[in-house]
Amino acid sequence: MNIILMGAPGAGKGTQAKKLSSKYNLAHISTGDMFREASQSGSELGKKLQEYMSAGKLVPDQLVIEIVEQRLSKADCTNGFLLDGFPRTLAQARALDEALNKSGKKIDKVVALIVDEEEVVKRLSSRRVCVACGATYNTAGNMPKVADTCDACGGKVIQRADDNAGTIRNRLKVYNEQTAPLIEYYSSCKILDQINGTRPVEEVFKDICDAFSK
Repeated sequence: MNIILMGAPGAGKGTQAKKLSSKYNLAHISTGDMFREASQSGSELGKKLQEYMSAGKLVPDQLVIEIVEQRLSKADCTNGFLLDGFPRTLAQARALDEALNKSGKKIDKVVALIVDEEEVVKRLSSRRVCVACGATYNTAGNMPKVADTCDACGGKVIQRADDNAGTIRNRLKVYNEQTAPLIEYYSSCKILDQINGTRPVEEVFKDICDAFSK
């Protein structure tokens, strides 16, 4: 089963993707994680990626497509994968379809998590992340036991540079302009389900699993 999980920044894609990949034994492919790793590498490519992400802008299609195609060729994707954060534009969606067709594969289901803008700003502004293992926390009630120290690995917990209100709103503007049209694209392919992402994690997870069984 090959899945795409869509949604604005802060819609809960990462949380749901981890649960889904575990339940269905899918390779979880997060472009955000791949980009952050590259941006921290110190390479010229990494510096370019960092510029795009810090400004809340989309990384150019061709660059993203090359990174994702290379990832899909790995052995852990043989039995299925879950794309988290890709595709983000119609050009990327079509390029993905072409790449999969060449290997006799296709996207089986697309799930779009729907969350309103103010909720997204609230979620991301209060988010904190471990720089070492990526564990996430929230100032609204889920902070580490020891201040600024990850419970899981002892790494430093920070607020990411792009998790401020101004950058968040710009990211949402970019999403609505360039990514939201994918809802229409995948709806026309009859593989799209839209899920209310404002509810508790387990309720959202159940609805996604129900959509997979349709």
